[in-house]
Amino acid sequence: MLLLIAALTIGLILSLLALGSFISFRVFDFPDITTEGSFTFGGSIAATLLVTGVDPLVATAVACAGGLVAGMVTGIVHTRFQINRLLSGIIVMTALFSINLHVMGRANVPLLTERSLATVVEGLGQAVFGENVMIAGWMVSSRDLALLVAAFVATVVVGTLLYFFFRTNLGTAMQAAGDNADMIRALGVSVPVMIVIGLALANALSALAGALLTQYQGFADVQMGIGMVVWALASIIIGEALVGVRHIGYLIVGAVMGSVLFRLLVAVALRAGLDPNDLKLVTAVFVLAALILPKLVGPGRTRARRRVAASAS
Repeated sequence: MLLLIAALTIGLILSLLALGSFISFRVFDFPDITTEGSFTFGGSIAATLLVTGVDPLVATAVACAGGLVAGMVTGIVHTRFQINRLLSGIIVMTALFSINLHVMGRANVPLLTERSLATVVEGLGQAVFGENVMIAGWMVSSRDLALLVAAFVATVVVGTLLYFFFRTNLGTAMQAAGDNADMIRALGVSVPVMIVIGLALANALSALAGALLTQYQGFADVQMGIGMVVWALASIIIGEALVGVRHIGYLIVGAVMGSVLFRLLVAVALRAGLDPNDLKLVTAVFVLAALILPKLVGPGRTRARRRVAASAS
């Protein structure tokens, strides 16, 4: 039960990362590698501020703002200087590696004795539920349960705000800029501005996920963002397969579901004996298969439909 609760909690936290990548990958078709740097950037800022005694909410907000700035820089590098999309993200991500080291002052910052959102939530859970809670015949720590509930609430709040944002004029203009840049440009909307705003929002969510994960696991590490782009892409692909509807609300829910399900699959694989050193390899293979299989299955289904139609005629 402890493994299940931990997997669900991490999956919900990383769903914020998936939502950020959903904006860049699906709304703008922008392969934003900045995510790996901004995820760590959010964690490093939060950890450094918490060590100095800053309030956890303030530290998390500043971390989120740091990711927002990183996304803006990527957007400006691409739109203002006409740098390739992929290369723009790589440039900023590379710069953020050194920036993260300067922010933390070292490669790893522990938070075991610091007051954080995780410790606050754990204290509330213990005060409300006591030391342990019985769930479906399993004895569960009230602290772990409180963290799961807090992660769920945070995900619901962010997902709901994102849904209503995309229903505003600005959010609609962002989607239109990603779908048909020429059309929205003809209506007087600046596509470069939409891209900068979209990347800023995407990386703010990535940094928020990094800050929350840092406080949950009790440390920030300069390597913690490696492979997070692939993780986010896997979550988006799984989510789209689960919901099967191209509606913004369903896609947001799907990204969250995909992140949670993917984390559960990872937890099951590790429990079954998967070498942790092979985790990134397995993740990459899974994403590659998810991208290739629809292209292989699609033509086969089309040919089958044609044969059925020909035989019927």
